[in-house]
Amino acid sequence: MTALSELNDDIVRSMTVASVFSDFGGQINSLDFHRKEDLLITASEDDSIRLFDIANGKLLKTAYHKKHGADRICFTHHPHSVICSSIHNLDLHGESLRYLSMYDNRCLRYFKGHKERVVSLCMSPVNDSFMSGSLDHSVRIWDLRVNACQGILRLRGRPAVAYDQQGLVFAVAMEGGAVKLFDSRSYDKGPFDTFLVGGDTAEVCDIKFSNDGKSMLLTTTSNSIYVLDAYGGEKRCGFNLDPSPTAMEATFTPDGQYVVSGSGDGNLHAWNINTLNMVSSWDSHIGVPSCLKWAPRRVMFVAASSVLTFWIPNHGAGDAAGAQTEEVTLQ
Repeated sequence: MTALSELNDDIVRSMTVASVFSDFGGQINSLDFHRKEDLLITASEDDSIRLFDIANGKLLKTAYHKKHGADRICFTHHPHSVICSSIHNLDLHGESLRYLSMYDNRCLRYFKGHKERVVSLCMSPVNDSFMSGSLDHSVRIWDLRVNACQGILRLRGRPAVAYDQQGLVFAVAMEGGAVKLFDSRSYDKGPFDTFLVGGDTAEVCDIKFSNDGKSMLLTTTSNSIYVLDAYGGEKRCGFNLDPSPTAMEATFTPDGQYVVSGSGDGNLHAWNINTLNMVSSWDSHIGVPSCLKWAPRRVMFVAASSVLTFWIPNHGAGDAAGAQTEEVTLQ
């Protein structure tokens, strides 16, 4: 297996499609990797939630949620339980978030509060807290163990939320290119720092911390990507993408040295954030990807539209991804 610490331009450049899952009945809205297990979860417009074994390139389970739909999704700490946001009947039921068991397809708890669609969702890496950002201009902080919301932040515009990898800090991005940092233990005291993405006042549609906590990755509705210093807020680099009809997602590699993103031209691009060079550009084979994430423990990333693709290095591919994944032909 290729160690993550050994990532370099040549390995990133060699990434190629190894597995394809094309039986989704609509666009994949979101996806997430488990932090410690070789598992991937997807939520799709066809109201399905699907669990994959990424080490063997296999679909493990499919569950349909016709009443509420499946929009944003993330794993809890348990490998077979997830948090999923609703997309249907929000005004009727108010059940904007659900805590689901994939093991027996049960809803373990409903979380009511958001009045409009949830557009950002993340789980604390250290405890049972999670956050959701909604088009109702609020961020809500929850605890898996109780139904009631634990805290509310009122904001301007569309919020995007993310915890750092230690769970000590969370970031909230909002209208006007502002990013506010909160101490997760005393967020009620307000942000301890605020960054501005200079010159770009577009809404942030996604935000992520690098694993080492040194950088933040922002994707905006103006088709731009920014890498910020997580401590001082300085803009380390920025990349512009072709216009897209859907919000873009970009991803750090686990070592924080590369950024991979989709683009409105249907290609995927990879940059080295130290040299600022584009390392590679690939045909996505699936049109404009709606979701893109690099696996936390593998030399592997996934890209999705209405089709899900697994990407691994093309030299020693099986060993590099720790998989017996066979290369397949795109339909």
